Amino acid sequence: MTQEIDIADPVRTRAILERYGLNAKKSLGQNFLTRPQILKDIVAAADISEEDDVIEVGPGIGALTEQLARHAHHVLAFEIDENLLDVLDETLDPYKNVTIINADILKVNLPKVVAENLDGKHALKVVANLPYYITTPILKGLLQSTLPLDQIVVMMQKEVADRLNAVPGTKPYGSLSVAVQLDLNVNIEFDVPKEAFMPRPKVDSAIVKLTHREPRKVQPYSKDAFYKTVHGCFAHRRKTLWNNLMGIYGKEEDTKARLMAVLEKLDIKPGVRPERLTVDDFVRLTNELK
Repeated sequence: MTQEIDIADPVRTRAILERYGLNAKKSLGQNFLTRPQILKDIVAAADISEEDDVIEVGPGIGALTEQLARHAHHVLAFEIDENLLDVLDETLDPYKNVTIINADILKVNLPKVVAENLDGKHALKVVANLPYYITTPILKGLLQSTLPLDQIVVMMQKEVADRLNAVPGTKPYGSLSVAVQLDLNVNIEFDVPKEAFMPRPKVDSAIVKLTHREPRKVQPYSKDAFYKTVHGCFAHRRKTLWNNLMGIYGKEEDTKARLMAVLEKLDIKPGVRPERLTVDDFVRLTNELK
């Protein structure tokens, strides 16, 4: 069988879009990557093999899905746009190891869907070109899920990638940085220029690889409590840690006395900005505020 040119080839991408009368939907953050080598580099960064099952978010017309299917055991892709289902049926027809789920990944019971469609005998990875407008909710959902994810390799807006990788005391450092870095190593594999997409977005992108780090010596007593504390402390970036904590717990005198005692015990100054605290600082703060 003669293999067609890659879906991501600009000529084939245009032909697919024209045949189905498709236009990228800004509301769904759709931009079609038209450089096959970049997709191959993403698959290589994720080290995809037949030992891996892959979750993909937003397959679009199947450009990345195709590259994943050529290497993975199985690809489970979530596509919210029902107008793309017929397209995917055609473009991915040669690949029998792909399952398309027409659903919003933020609204499904992800562990349940994964259990129903994958055999559970292979390493589980997430590889995706994430829609810009829901990158953060998707990442937070994956981090808080019970799925045994081996690693996450995703394309995102360069600005968001810099936030994930940010260190304390810098402008990009925030709640997303802390939430991700609690359990994961963050590595920016390479940048992707806006010129690589059709239509061209206004910003550049980056490929980010998230892998498990060595467990921290001190763990939060509850992940939910940790995320809540971190989110609350960054609720108003211009405010001090003290003011944000009162926003979470209230301004009653006994509450203020308790908060002050906790900060003194941890040797954290009330007037510090939250972006000055390390991940370990937030872990200790969460545990003391239990």
